[in-house]
Amino acid sequence: MESTRAAMLVGAHGDQALYGINTGFGSFASVRLSGADLATLQANIVRSHSAGVGDPLPDDVVRATMVILAASLARAKSGVRACVVESIVQHLNDGVTPVVPSRGSVGASGDLAPLAHIALALIGEGTVRLGGRVMPAAEAHRARRIGALQLAEKEGLALLNGTHLMAALGALVMHDAHRVVQAAIAASAMALDACRATHSALDERIHHARAQPGQQTIARAVRRLLDGSTIPASHKDNDPRVQDPYSLRAIPQVLGAALDALEFARGAVERELGAVTDNPLVFVEGRNADIVSGANFHGMPLAIALDLVKIALSHVAGISERRTYWALSGHDRESRLPAHMSPRPGLESGLMIAQYTAAACCNELRTLAYPSSVGNIPTCAGIEDYNSMGATSALHAAAAVRLCRDVISCELLVMAQGIDHHRPLQSGIGVERVHAALRAVVPPLTGDRPLAPDIARIAEALASGAIGAAASIAR
Repeated sequence: MESTRAAMLVGAHGDQALYGINTGFGSFASVRLSGADLATLQANIVRSHSAGVGDPLPDDVVRATMVILAASLARAKSGVRACVVESIVQHLNDGVTPVVPSRGSVGASGDLAPLAHIALALIGEGTVRLGGRVMPAAEAHRARRIGALQLAEKEGLALLNGTHLMAALGALVMHDAHRVVQAAIAASAMALDACRATHSALDERIHHARAQPGQQTIARAVRRLLDGSTIPASHKDNDPRVQDPYSLRAIPQVLGAALDALEFARGAVERELGAVTDNPLVFVEGRNADIVSGANFHGMPLAIALDLVKIALSHVAGISERRTYWALSGHDRESRLPAHMSPRPGLESGLMIAQYTAAACCNELRTLAYPSSVGNIPTCAGIEDYNSMGATSALHAAAAVRLCRDVISCELLVMAQGIDHHRPLQSGIGVERVHAALRAVVPPLTGDRPLAPDIARIAEALASGAIGAAASIAR
């Protein structure tokens, strides 16, 4: 970092116009600056760009953004001093978390407004959260004996340029989405036995013939969860059903397609975690530095990937809701499930409204699934004429994960009750482990009761990874 900065400074104080180092920003790039103005410029960009609105981002998102920002700057292509990275790390280690409004990034030229609010805290301005309290950054600095960062050439720009918020949200989304999909696999396996559906649609030969990797992975996982089940034998003979509904028969095809999409998105996010997304970048060879303007700050690689996450999760949730509907509908007499799982049909509604809740979440998911990346709005007097809107994609993807989690929780609530109806028959070893994990947090339904606490407890177990751990036999 030191050698890169030394080489950059030679150019910064020379005759060449270097964007954001000795010029203004955006449409002001033609304005040349020199001397003391070069440092003042960097503080000014932090202050002027702190223009976010909306609810504050969660602390884990802000801290993840700071980690990715520090890592990018430490790769020594931004021309900043080591003390800039050290300041970020000190704030992280001392529990000083900037308060960052969630809206304001258009996903190009970096996540400008959110990153500006982080940088504002580094220079001792703005607000932060410390020990559960919101306070001025200067007060937190005094409490933790942190010196306010004095910005020098290029450092304000380097703190604001980059896809760090998008990447942070993307990484957290992919982590949480993985747990949702693991639970969805478990729920679908449980649904097959709860509805007394055939296992024949899981035949390995079917999925080998299609050659789609996600489909094969899902079919294999569901087979393992159902291994050892005694329920199929109970309706092997004299079952008039020829084929089950798509929501049961096409589990590998639908969840497999979603899995493949999520794996693509995961790759895009993982690559971004190791990237340098500043502009301009400084490339040093010996004592010479090439300061090159480009557009690595552009968020389109993440925007498209995270839009795809939203679409994938809408299908994970959508097919789940259909299975929930089918199990509660009473349409399939061969399932031997009472309508709405009601202990006393007519007098008690049972789990009826769990499907309504799942349907409402799916409706919202469909709205969120509209790709943010296709809605360009130019900024900065037209110089920034094609933005990614990737921060919106990321925020919506995080919301999609939460909604999908609730839909799967509704299905798990319903299908656990369905398995109970078939006792003393046992489902597969993996399904029974999941069932036991569910019954550890939610008792069987013996009469009408509020379902919201049940759904919330299952969602919490799902988010913590407990459901996935119970279904680990599927891995």
